[in-house]
Amino acid sequence: MPITVVGSIAYDTVRTPFGERERMLGGAAVHFALAASFFDEVHVVGPVGEDFGEAELELMRGMGIDVSAVERVSPGKTFFWEGEYGWDLNSRETLDTQLGVFEGFAPKLSEASRCSDVLFLANIQPDLQLEVRAQLPAARFTALDSMNLWIDIARDSLVKAIQSVDCVILNDAELRQLTRKPNLIAAAQELFSWGPPGPRVVVAKQGEYGAALITREGFFALPAYPLESVIDPTGAGDTFAGGFVGYLAAHPGQELSEELLRAAMAHGTALASFNVQEFGTDRVVRLNAAEITQRVTDLQQMTSFSGAPFRSRKP
Repeated sequence: MPITVVGSIAYDTVRTPFGERERMLGGAAVHFALAASFFDEVHVVGPVGEDFGEAELELMRGMGIDVSAVERVSPGKTFFWEGEYGWDLNSRETLDTQLGVFEGFAPKLSEASRCSDVLFLANIQPDLQLEVRAQLPAARFTALDSMNLWIDIARDSLVKAIQSVDCVILNDAELRQLTRKPNLIAAAQELFSWGPPGPRVVVAKQGEYGAALITREGFFALPAYPLESVIDPTGAGDTFAGGFVGYLAAHPGQELSEELLRAAMAHGTALASFNVQEFGTDRVVRLNAAEITQRVTDLQQMTSFSGAPFRSRKP
């Protein structure tokens, strides 16, 4: 099923203990689209400035991504973010943020992007998420991401946006902050109560510790894929979301069964593991399907076990 993603297209400057890269292609919509493009057709909606290069658009086109709804705003500068990671790659310091044309972003969807069966609302202002959601009333699966800023300053709008989608993808701290619940399970149950219709699936991103999936029927968790070398975690969460949502889009007509959702988790985890191995988008754009399949297979082997349950000597 075709996928539309609405979100930021950016230039990132990143420093980690392993190096530095300046003005590399980034943004939530880009990382999501590159990952999702392995599974189905992807339409990207987002603004860029007059400084955005044709080479970056061609890179996305080369991955089979439709960029016809990418709006070039002139005069104006592309959204820019600069950050630095220490040895704890789970945390980062923002050194500079320049919203540029993203500050006045008003999504303009093409006819093709409005006809998608799957919609991912990346981290943008919740009122914009609601506006876009209303333009795809027939979408079969919808998901959104958000951040602590919107929880702080636009919580009511964010709650309405969450009520309009099937799936919420946030990190575990954001889930607790949003729901004011002390743990992940309680937070997910709170979100499920925000219906009808309300979300059916909650995914908690947990950085180097993996991700957890909660539905009304059950709970599932996967560790992050073990790597000897992690270079740059920027965009890993959006890459995970692209793999997760993309896998679901590639299985049209199937119910959101536990089996399907767990397989989507594995594919999102595998794709995120490639993203962090090099700066920016460098590794994902060289990726092939066989490499993804191998890491999903590895995850299956690492997370299964055999053996009888423990039999206590006590009654």
